[in-house]
Amino acid sequence: DGIPYYLVDFLDIKENFDASKFCSMSDALIAAQPRRQFIFAGGTGLYLQAYFAGMDNLPPADAKIRAELARQAEEYGKEYLHKRLAAVDAQSAARIPAGNIQRVMRALEIFLITGAPASRLRTGANGAQIPPSKAHFFYLNWDKEILNRRITRRTEEIFEPMLAEARAALAAGCPQEIPGLKSLGYREAIACLNGTMTKASALERIIILTRQYAKRQRTWFARYKDMIRIDLDESFDPQQTARDILGRL
Repeated sequence: DGIPYYLVDFLDIKENFDASKFCSMSDALIAAQPRRQFIFAGGTGLYLQAYFAGMDNLPPADAKIRAELARQAEEYGKEYLHKRLAAVDAQSAARIPAGNIQRVMRALEIFLITGAPASRLRTGANGAQIPPSKAHFFYLNWDKEILNRRITRRTEEIFEPMLAEARAALAAGCPQEIPGLKSLGYREAIACLNGTMTKASALERIIILTRQYAKRQRTWFARYKDMIRIDLDESFDPQQTARDILGRL
């Protein structure tokens, strides 16, 4: 509708992306348009935290180490990697659930690169408050039951396109381990395509995973004391919500 947007649909599915890249690209965009007011939208709390509150100076990803850890996770399971992490970094292992394989792998990767536990290298920036002087922070809060219904409806709408996208990626020779196919829901889509999971089971599993992700988002954003919360219900009107936000600036 004539409103420019950035960092959406710009990344090849084979590429890794992280908070550091997000911060540097965001800085470049804002520096190029100093008079424009930017809106950061979305639910990736870590990226917002890194941009507005800073981030730890940790080593960049190592493709070879990451590939080997992914191979071990595939061969031995997520619990195996979590036990490896616990042996070298008990604090990180206690904080990161075994099911969050990306964070487990990252903590192990940091240890393998630096020889020091990730928990020792982290400064606490990830838990700092975002200063009100840096940004106005609005949180759109859905009633839980309404949100669950919206998640179910959305998953049903995107499921067939997700299958088609995964099918096309695999047909193009992309391995299942590439970053894009590790996004939420694609493991189930591939299992459906491989015949190891029915469509109904895959759909149900993606709905559950999305609800769990939404719960983690709620937990993450609850940390911000100066956040302005806007409660939403079935009468949600995007334009009116935008006017409400502008009226509070």
